Amino acid sequence: MKKITSVLCFLLLAAVAVNAQEYKKFRVGTGLGYAKASGEGASGGVLWALEPGYRINDQILANLRIEGAAIIRGTADATSASLDVAGISSYTLNGQYYLMNGGFRPFVGVGFGMFSIAKASIDAGSSTSVAESAGTKFGFYPRLGFDAGHFTLNLDYNLIGATKAVVTDGSTVSSTEFKNSYIGIRIGGYFGGGRK
Repeated sequence: MKKITSVLCFLLLAAVAVNAQEYKKFRVGTGLGYAKASGEGASGGVLWALEPGYRINDQILANLRIEGAAIIRGTADATSASLDVAGISSYTLNGQYYLMNGGFRPFVGVGFGMFSIAKASIDAGSSTSVAESAGTKFGFYPRLGFDAGHFTLNLDYNLIGATKAVVTDGSTVSSTEFKNSYIGIRIGGYFGGGRK
């Protein structure tokens, strides 16, 4: 019985050693990039991100993404061409699945979480103003990219609900919507998480 137990323990240890991870468990990534808002009349902006992560195994990485973006949004109402600069911060969870191991590692992923939109107010003329309330919205994003050494490049499409705004033109009050969704292209690097 002792021989059988010893053999089973040896086989269990051998199986664990064979399935051991090639990459370190913890990593912290950071990056800067370009953000392109959706909606008519929208323009680009900048973003930064911090992503602490944990490798579940060599192919799956779970991250917490803390991101800030400043974008120029366009209105969804074609009759009033209004623009504003929006500050959007997000706290999201995401997962990445690596398609291969090695020095160049492409990945696909998805994330979700809360996006906070900063309050904005714009005067579009002597008698016209646009006022928007600050708010927090749930959003999600697909992502793809690659790691090469400790360098990373990724693309996220952040899908966030539109924000309503009140347009005052003299004595006339109407409403419009600003699109909050944006594409983020980010380059950066990470500490930890490399090969053991």
